[in-house]
Amino acid sequence: MMKKSSIFAAGLLSLAVVGTAIAQDSENPAVKARTSIMQLYAFNLGTLGAMAKGEAEYDAEAATRAANNIVVVSQIDQSAMWPAGSDNVSDPSTRALPAIWENFADVGAKGQALADAAVAMQAAAGQDVEALKGAMGQLGGTCSACHKAYRAPEN
Repeated sequence: MMKKSSIFAAGLLSLAVVGTAIAQDSENPAVKARTSIMQLYAFNLGTLGAMAKGEAEYDAEAATRAANNIVVVSQIDQSAMWPAGSDNVSDPSTRALPAIWENFADVGAKGQALADAAVAMQAAAGQDVEALKGAMGQLGGTCSACHKAYRAPEN
């Protein structure tokens, strides 16, 4: 049953990526795809964050589902979504700084840290709200570390 639900979740995520990518402002399909990936992260982190902050009632099933989604998204091979020349200088619809392409090894390390934190959240999310809160700091920290270094501030 778990394998079927994982396959189903992965399929839904794929559909969401494709559907959301169509709605982006950029003409570059790589920018559209990676923006969609970020939206999927944000949607699921929002579910977990609301529970962690007490803005939503803790629901072990919903927390597990959101954590599972984050793990699946973190496992998508995004290498084709980051071609040279798809930074915010070349394409104003993205906030990706040119520094990404100057230090791709660091970006990769930060991506791996996110994947590791997602797995930790997956293990914690369904336990109880305290375990979720504990894993939230690490997961959010991995997002912030990359965004602070490689994403332009919002206008």
